[in-house]
Amino acid sequence: MKKRKKKLAPEQKAAKEKRRDEYMTVFMNGKQKRIKRPPTIDGMDVEEFIRRNADPIWLHQNEMWKYLDQNENEDNAVDQMLSA
Repeated sequence: MKKRKKKLAPEQKAAKEKRRDEYMTVFMNGKQKRIKRPPTIDGMDVEEFIRRNADPIWLHQNEMWKYLDQNENEDNAVDQMLSA
């Protein structure tokens, strides 16, 4: 007869959920490895979130000049679409 699987205690269940949220499993060289998940904001990559939501003043104050040009190009494209 097969042994019954025990249910996890509430503390163990909470620890398991925390591990699952903190780490992800990937395959490297044919083996499973657990690595830390990349940081996200509202399910988006941090850089993508900054690109979408930061205004030019904030970008300048935080020395993120590479995103300034991208925001200006996107704003121009949106303005052209709205005026057409």
